[in-house]
Parts: sequence; structure tokens; C-alpha cells
Amino acid sequence: MSSWLGCGVRFRFEGFQLLLLFSFALHGPTFLSTSHPPLPAERAERPAERAERPSTSGAGRGARHKGVHKQSDQPSSKCRKYREEYLQYGFTCVVIDEIQHPQCVVCTEVLAHESLKPVKMLRHMKTKHPSLAAKPLDFFSRKEKELQGQNKILINQTTIPTKAQRASYEVAYLIAQAKKPHTIGETLIKPAAIAMSRAMHGHKLARELESVQLSDGTISRRITDMAQDIKSQLIDRVKKGTYALQLDESTDVSNCAQLLVFVRFSFDGKLNEDLLFCAPLEGTCTGEDIFTKLDNKLKEEASPTSGAPHKIHPLARPELKSVLEMAIKIVNHIKSRPLNTRLFATLCNELGSQHESLLFHTEVRWLSRGNVLSRLFELRDEVRLFLMEHGSQVAKHLTDPDWLTRLAYLSCIFDRLNGLNLSLQGENTNIMSMSDKIRAFKRKVDRWTARVEMGRFDMFNELDEFMEENDLNVHIVKTSITTHLQALLEYFDKYFPEETAPEQYDWIKSPFTVTTASHLSAGMEDALIELSCDRTLKTDFNSKTLAEFWISVEREYPQLSKAAMDVLTPFGSTYLCEKTFSALTYIKNKYRSRLNVEDDLRVAVSTIKPRMDLLCSAHPSH
Repeated sequence: MSSWLGCGVRFRFEGFQLLLLFSFALHGPTFLSTSHPPLPAERAERPAERAERPSTSGAGRGARHKGVHKQSDQPSSKCRKYREEYLQYGFTCVVIDEIQHPQCVVCTEVLAHESLKPVKMLRHMKTKHPSLAAKPLDFFSRKEKELQGQNKILINQTTIPTKAQRASYEVAYLIAQAKKPHTIGETLIKPAAIAMSRAMHGHKLARELESVQLSDGTISRRITDMAQDIKSQLIDRVKKGTYALQLDESTDVSNCAQLLVFVRFSFDGKLNEDLLFCAPLEGTCTGEDIFTKLDNKLKEEASPTSGAPHKIHPLARPELKSVLEMAIKIVNHIKSRPLNTRLFATLCNELGSQHESLLFHTEVRWLSRGNVLSRLFELRDEVRLFLMEHGSQVAKHLTDPDWLTRLAYLSCIFDRLNGLNLSLQGENTNIMSMSDKIRAFKRKVDRWTARVEMGRFDMFNELDEFMEENDLNVHIVKTSITTHLQALLEYFDKYFPEETAPEQYDWIKSPFTVTTASHLSAGMEDALIELSCDRTLKTDFNSKTLAEFWISVEREYPQLSKAAMDVLTPFGSTYLCEKTFSALTYIKNKYRSRLNVEDDLRVAVSTIKPRMDLLCSAHPSH
């Protein structure tokens, strides 16, 4: 029992010593009080306890009948007091029976009261701790350096997780921008970063990179956080003014119909374009279904609707349509079989052809039909030889001058349509410039029709050269081409009717030369005259885009600015949707067919940058 108590006493004593040392290390000498409780192992007997203890000596037996011996309760006349300068010797103070005793802060040994002298304290330090006894202040300077080192370690331990979280967001942003799988962070980027850091800076800095979390789930959460932040910024910007929408739908690799909606809005003095949302369409994809989905999504954000795009597709006559279908069949016969593709490439290489392969036709790929026909017509001799060597029945079409003449025409007209399509694409286009280009193309088609009726085909270079080389009569295709061009013009007139007064928007394009616009109100026309006389604004007009200029005069000429922006804001084509469908196909491929693609797509294509500092503060690291 006594040994157990002794063990308990030692445990309490050692714990109290550690507490003193820890308090000194954290708070310094001023934290330690001079009124500590007595230490159990060193506690002196109190007078009352001494009086109650029976004596075992002879004097004690005699004193049993005479009463107990009482000692004086008065302290010694030579009682010493602890001074703060004793700290420089490495000693603090504890109180035992109301008497101060020095205690070493290194080994926590409590000395006798009489050792409250600098000489005896130095003797203890030289005897027990010689490495610390060179100078009294050396001990504390060393301890201070140790504490400063511990403070730096503590700062690093609290700073590294914050930096690691920021690094995790930055890597997730790069992964989304590159449209790569989420697993690439942990499988490639992190090992590569650690390897480079170890090679360049050593193991210490390399170990710090271990704290950067780049697991699949972490990257997915980071991308979702950034996508929500980008969307929040976008909605706030869109709600501040008018805007227009552009939308289209396409089927992804998992046969899910995806609806893409882009928005154009005014922000920071410019017209901006960004992805509003990407949402799957359940069931059918009719115009009503698309409108319902769009309406529901916009109601979630409490926004009105605007905007409508168009595409351009040529109309084919029956005789030309059969040529087009046979051309696609020939291409697919070669391209759909890997062996045929390799053999055809070898043949083209032996013949010294400029190209060694045909192009696949697909309805959802830009300009596909025109490119396919142009390549087939260019490699018609190589294709004919290949098909004849393999005994294909379709080779006869490539020996028919009439069929090849129509193929040449289709190649030329699709090339012209591709050129128009490309001229209508791009960011920050407006309906005025597009309308001018379509009007010019319609007039060219009308002129081409007249020249074909006169038997002239020089506007179609490939067709004209082929007919001259083979000495073909123009009458074999003149009727078909004339009929097709007339139908094409009707098609354009239907979807792009001629404006009754196209000059009504000239004041927007040239406000300093066109100063009259009868269709405007009197107040707006007066404001236009006033604007046209402002030479400072004229200088700005030459250095800015149309949209930027009219946004900049909003405060001074609000009515004119609004009328101009109502014309400049709407989209003229589905360029952004078509472009983004390519990104969607790259992100959601056969290896990631179950991916909910909206967040990844938003971060990949958006021009708005996520607010990293806000995200890190809103989602503290764990």
C-alpha cells in the first residue's frame, strides 16, 4: 500500500514539474506565481501534525505523560526572499509551509531555502547543467531561440494547410480548363510535382506537397465549388441589364440530349458572352420541350428571355441529291474499314498525292459535307483506281463525266456556303454585320444564276477547269445548276427576308456621318446630332468596338444607347453552342459517360474566373 502511495506521490510530483516547465516555456517567468501549493514529496510537517505524532524515543516516552513538545511557529530571522533577477540563473520560486524555496527550471529540483543565493544557484547550474552555466543570460537567450523556433513551426503548421487548399483549387481549375479526368490530379500531377520539387529543392519542400489534396473526390468538389461561384457571378452580372440568349441541343456519348444556353450581356463597359447552363432533356426534344426546359431554368434565376439563332443549310435538287448520297457512300466504303483505309493511304502515297485519306461525313460536324466533297473530288482518280482494284460496282460513277460534273459543282457550291458560314461565326458578332454578309451572298447567288444561264461557270473554278479539261458541253448541267441556285435563293429569302429599310441602322454603325434617322423620335434625333458634333466622342469611336462605344455613352445619351444596344446585343448564330458541343464531347467521352458534365463544362469554357480567396475562406481546409 505504501509503495502504491509513493508511486502516486511521485507521479503527482513529476506532473507538477512538467506543468511548471511548460508554463515557463509558453508564458515566460512572469506567469509563475510565488504562491504555488506545497509539493507532496517535499512537504514539511506542520506543527499540528508534529504534535499529534507519538514519539518512539526515550525522551518521547517520557514526554507522553508530560505533554507534547511545541515548536515555535515564527519563521527564522534570516528568512530570504525570492527576487526576479534570480531568473537569469535559471531558478523560479515555490512556497513550502509559507517559506520560499528556489526551483530549477531545467531539472525542476527544489533546493533548500538557504540556497536563495546567486552563488548557490550558479553552483547548481555548473554542477548539474554545465552546458548552460557559462553566462547567466545564455540560458534564456537559448530558450528564447527555442521558443522562436517552436513559434515558426507552429506558424508553418497553420499556414501549410491553407496554402495546400489554395493549391488544390488551382490544380482543380487547371484540370477543368484542360478538360481532363479528375483522377489525373492524384495519379499524375501530384507525383510529378513532388518529383520535380525533390529534384530541384530537396526532400523538405517535396514533403510539403504531400499535404495538397488532389484525390478524385476532392477535385470533383473543387470544380463544383468553382462552377457555383462562376454561376453566381454570372447571374449577378446578367440581372443588371438587358441580355440575349443563344441555344442549341445535341446528343452526347451516352445518348443523352444536352441543351446548351449561352447568354450575352453588358458588363464592365463591354459585351460579354458566357455559358448560362447546360441541362439534359428528358424524353423528346421538340421546340416545346426546349422552351419548357429553358423557361423552367430561367424561372429558377428569375430572369426574362430573349434571342433566337439560325443555321444555314443548302437545298438540294433530286438529281444533285443522288450525287451527294453516292459520294458519301463511296467515302464510307473506304473509311469505314481500317484495311481499306490503310491500303488507300498506301496507294495515294505511291501516286504522290497531296492527301492520303478521305474525310468522314457527319451531320453534327461543322462544314463536314463541303469538306468531304472537296476531298473526294480532289482524289477522284485515286478513289477510282482503288475501287476498280477491289471490284467495287460504285467505281463506274467515277468514270461518268456527267456524274463527275455534278460532283464538281456540289464541291464548289458547298465551298462557297462554308465560306459564308465561317464569316458568320466568331465571338461578339452582331446581326447588322451578319445581315450585310447574307445580303451580299444572296446577290452573288442571283448573279451566279444569270451567268450559268449564259453558259459561264468561271465563278466555280473546279467545275470550270474540269469541263475544259474534258471538253464537256455546258448544257449537260446548266439546267440542274440553274434550278438549284434559284431554289437556294428562295431558301435564303424565306429565312432571311430582305429588309425594307436596311439603312435604318446606319446611324448605329456611323453616328458621326449619318446624322439623320427619320424613324427615330425627335428627341433621339436631336441627341444624335449633338453626339455627332462631339469631337472627343469621335476619337473614342475610332478606338472602340461598336458595343463598347454605345455602352460608354449610356449616361450622356441613354435613349440612343438603349436603342443601339437593342440591335447589337442579340446573337446572330449558334457559334458558341456549336463550339461548346466539341468541348462537351471531349469531356464526356466513353470513359466518362456517366459524368454530370455541367460543372466541368462551365469551368472549362467560362471567361469568368472563380474567386479563389473567397472559396478558400468559405470552405476551410480539414
